[in-house]
Amino acid sequence: MSSQRANLAGGGETMQLCDAGRIALKSFAYGCSVVLFVPVYFFGETFSSFITEWWFTLGLLFVAFVQCSLFLKFCLLSKRRAGFSDYPIIWRASFLGSLFGMALLTVCFGPKFLTGIGLYGMILSFFHFSEYIVTAYINPRFLNLDSFLLNHSKEYHIAMLASWLEFAVECYFYPDMKQPGLIAYTGLGLCCSGELLRKCAMLTAGSNFHHLVRVKREEDHKLVTTGVYSVCRHPSYAGWFLWSVGTQLLLNNLFCTVAYTMVTWVFFRERVEDEEITLLEFFGSEYADYQKRVVTGLPFIRGFKADL
Repeated sequence: MSSQRANLAGGGETMQLCDAGRIALKSFAYGCSVVLFVPVYFFGETFSSFITEWWFTLGLLFVAFVQCSLFLKFCLLSKRRAGFSDYPIIWRASFLGSLFGMALLTVCFGPKFLTGIGLYGMILSFFHFSEYIVTAYINPRFLNLDSFLLNHSKEYHIAMLASWLEFAVECYFYPDMKQPGLIAYTGLGLCCSGELLRKCAMLTAGSNFHHLVRVKREEDHKLVTTGVYSVCRHPSYAGWFLWSVGTQLLLNNLFCTVAYTMVTWVFFRERVEDEEITLLEFFGSEYADYQKRVVTGLPFIRGFKADL
């Protein structure tokens, strides 16, 4: 998981979506167009029967068409315009859009025991896309492909693979375990709440939000204590913690729910302490007073305390 200097905000820059952000938004929407099969379902009994039986095959074919058309467009443009370099953004955003669309089709037309994995796919794809698009809006100077967080870390990928493996094994042997119920919908609520909290933190921090830790204070940095930062000191971490645990509840993954909770809690405890050492160096007694007034937002994590 990445760290943000979310308690530091620059001063007064006008925020607007940059060109790369607009390209990503259009590409995500194009990839997501596979959801057009949903309204087709309501065109009549013939269409509904056909979509119900062939939704997965049709969806995959449509996704393949989308990706091939984007690649061909890239090949043509690269010949006409030297240095055309938008394709890495385009295929990532369109892939996330296609994943979102296929996940929605799974929720609408798939068997009941796959509803959880369908909702999970929508939550996961939107999370990674929104990390990029919000960064494109608040801090385009530092926007790059890593802003998608798709290549986040080896540990992050191992954690995702472990959750998919647990879901697949339990789904194969005990499909009734994966029927959506109170636990799954509680997880969905945590995912949505965590996503909202994290994005509010990014928007509140503004142009100084970074996915990497910054250890040097710039002249226009100030301590942000308004908005979601008046409720908790580390809303982006708290949001990610809720989102992470929620994904495993959504999948009804008993083992990974426990493992994710423990691992992410330990990670954020250490990260918050390290980050607050830097914040105390930057702001001294101002941040110490802020610590006394506002909690971290993470359960049983107090942060770093210093006598000033």
